[in-house]
This record gives sequence, structure tokens and C-alpha cells, in this order.
Amino acid sequence: MIIDLPATTTGTVNKKLVELRETGGAVTLGRVLTLVVSTDDSEHSEAVIDAANEASREHPCRVIVVTRGNRSVESRLDAQIRVGGDAGASEVVVLRLYGELAGHESSVVTPFLLPDTPVVAWWPDKSPPVPAQDPLGRLAVRRITDATGAPDPRSTIISRLASYTDGDTDLAWARITPWRALLTSALDQPPHEQILSATVSGLAEEPAVDLIAGWLASRIDGPVHRRTGLLRADLHRETSTLSLSRPQTGKTATLSRTGAPDSLVSLARRETRDCLAEDLRRLDPDEIYHAALAGLAKVIYE
Repeated sequence: MIIDLPATTTGTVNKKLVELRETGGAVTLGRVLTLVVSTDDSEHSEAVIDAANEASREHPCRVIVVTRGNRSVESRLDAQIRVGGDAGASEVVVLRLYGELAGHESSVVTPFLLPDTPVVAWWPDKSPPVPAQDPLGRLAVRRITDATGAPDPRSTIISRLASYTDGDTDLAWARITPWRALLTSALDQPPHEQILSATVSGLAEEPAVDLIAGWLASRIDGPVHRRTGLLRADLHRETSTLSLSRPQTGKTATLSRTGAPDSLVSLARRETRDCLAEDLRRLDPDEIYHAALAGLAKVIYE
């Protein structure tokens, strides 16, 4: 069910939520967090809402989507409430802010936060320079950005270290979880030799590839090279090389080891909803992500 409330107020929206709760049951029962999504009002807004809906099936929550509209018009709040089949396992409150109101997201969001539940903030496109100091970021214990869609993804992901605060993460980090898992498990197989160097390649504008390089640089003593080219990671040891490669748009990767037959493994690019669901599983600081950001300073770009 979708209920539109044009030119409304936060009080009216809250009253409607209470009314829906009284007529349809305790919709907030079992909610484990509040997910606040901040995005521009565009054709991509619906895809963002869909991703949040899908993630909520694993993490029942209240989803508050704040979209910023035209700032040159008169201040106005248009709201939309989605419950039932249109809201996954959550309830979705879409708040479209126009005029000067678009600059006061946190004030509009605060009345809708669930009591005694943690708040997670997600910026799916443009994110603040320092998420933890943003008014919305101050409300959250977990702050999720996404460098992939930035105008300069590489510079954006490298800049994350300077602004890092416990609780920060980026969806580009969640996108490489399967890569890290496969490389780590492959190293459990003999020969158990020290990694002397590594080479990572991929699209120049793919920050997930940079994070693979940064993660490796934070874990090994040798040099890590980042190149533009085919999507692959090569770990060089004294007598062998371990390689993991995949076509840019493919779903199956090849794991190669010196002296052993190649193995085919499932390794499709992760959907935004899956990355978001992973990031909602933990609300504590991610020290390994922080180390990967620091490791980017050691990466040799070619």
C-alpha cells in the first residue's frame, strides 16, 4: 500500500503512521534499526528505495528516504508512506524536500526515528566530505557511502581515509568481500609461502579494485601494483603465483595456481542491495576497512 501526502508536515505524516499502526497492527514490532537514505530526487530514487527494501528483508527496519528537490522553489514537504508488499519487510517513509527545507534534512528526519534503535545513514550517490560531521551522520552509528558513482571514484575512495571515523564504510568495500574470501581461502592451500608482491588490475574508475589493492598492501610486506586492464589479482610468491581473474561483466572467475589446474568459481558483481544488507549486519567499527584505506598510500599506481 502506498499513501501520498503532498504539501504536508511531519506531524501529519506521523499521525498517519500511528493510524496505520492502529488499523494494520504494530508495524514497528521487531524493527532492529532505522535506515536513513539521503539522495537527490531523480530517476534513480526508485532504484535506491528498491535496494533499501530488499536489504530490509534481512534486517527489518524503518526506512526513511530523504530526497532533495528543487531549492529555488517555495519550501514544501511531499511525503509518501509505503507499507505491506510495497515496503519489503519494513515500512518506508519517503520525504521529498523542496526550497530551503532541502537544507535541513536532519530536522525533518528526527521525528520519524524509532526510539531505542540504532540509526544507519546511507548516501547512495553524493556524500558529504566528512560523513560523521554531517547533520545526518551525527544521528547515525553507521555511515555508508558509495564512491562508485562519484565523478572521480579513485580520488573519492582515497580521500575516505582523511575523513574516516569509527562507523564509516563504503559499498565498494562490501563489493569485494567475495574476492577477499576467495583469495584468503586459496592461500590456505600449499605451498604456504610468503607473498612477495601483488598486482591488481581493473577499470580505472572502479574503486572496489583500489580497495583490493589497499587491502593487500595492508596485509603484505612487498609492493602492490595497481594497473588499468583486465579484472584480476595476482599474488606472487617465491615459487608460485596465485591469480584470480574474471571478465568485467562476467559471473564466473578463474582461480589459477602454479602447478595446479585452474578452478572456476562463481563471482558475479554484487548488487547494491546485497552490499547494503552486508553492511547492516554489523554496526561496530570495521578496522579492516580502515586498514585498507590506509594501505592505499602504499599502492604503486601504473
